[in-house]
Amino acid sequence: MINPHKTIFVSDVHLQADEPEITQQFLQLLDHCDQTVDAIYILGDLFEAWIGDDDLTPLHQEMIRALKRKTDHGLPIYFLSGNRDFLIGKKFLQATGCKPLIDETIITLYGTRILLMHGDALCTLDVEYMKARKLMHNCILQKLFLLLPLKFRQKLANNLRNKSEHYKKNISKEIMDVTQDEVIRVMQKHHVQFLIHGHTHRPAIHQFLLDNINVERIVLPAWHGKGAVLCWYQNGDRELKEINSV
Repeated sequence: MINPHKTIFVSDVHLQADEPEITQQFLQLLDHCDQTVDAIYILGDLFEAWIGDDDLTPLHQEMIRALKRKTDHGLPIYFLSGNRDFLIGKKFLQATGCKPLIDETIITLYGTRILLMHGDALCTLDVEYMKARKLMHNCILQKLFLLLPLKFRQKLANNLRNKSEHYKKNISKEIMDVTQDEVIRVMQKHHVQFLIHGHTHRPAIHQFLLDNINVERIVLPAWHGKGAVLCWYQNGDRELKEINSV
């Protein structure tokens, strides 16, 4: 039996030095991508934190080499930044061969139009986060941050991470989740029947009616447990799968 061609979508891997098992799972995923994989789309938060392309830790260098090996062998890998790695820049993209995407990207996959997002922009009930997100995506503030010494950026990033973890422990999961009204608005805006995103760490395939049409919102898994991805097959089938069964 011939294996069907497919495209892989992944998000929220959260690579970090103190969780080497996640690194090994991601490397395993790349190794398993054979000629039946037409492309990989990374929809944000590949890294737990990214404070600039000059922060070349051993982990970062290992990932750059691994991604470059796959793109050099002809596998298209697309990258859409998340709220943890929004500072990934041109040097990283050039070093890996990954192709950049912006939030709210439309692709046509095997004849189907699909909207791609990281997903944090859909969490409109989390007012405090939305304010912080606006600052994070301010180009001037990003440039000023990147001018700071690397060690100072590392310290500042650690403080922000600690504050973020404390904030998440004191806010309901419902507030941190996407709002259906925003999902509807953005899908109507782009005239799509499919939306794929990550961020919420609530993997699922949500089906609902929109303008009397069946539509889907697919939420990608986070990798805090076992690594998992979305496989979208050439025949239109799609499923969330652990990487050892991709």
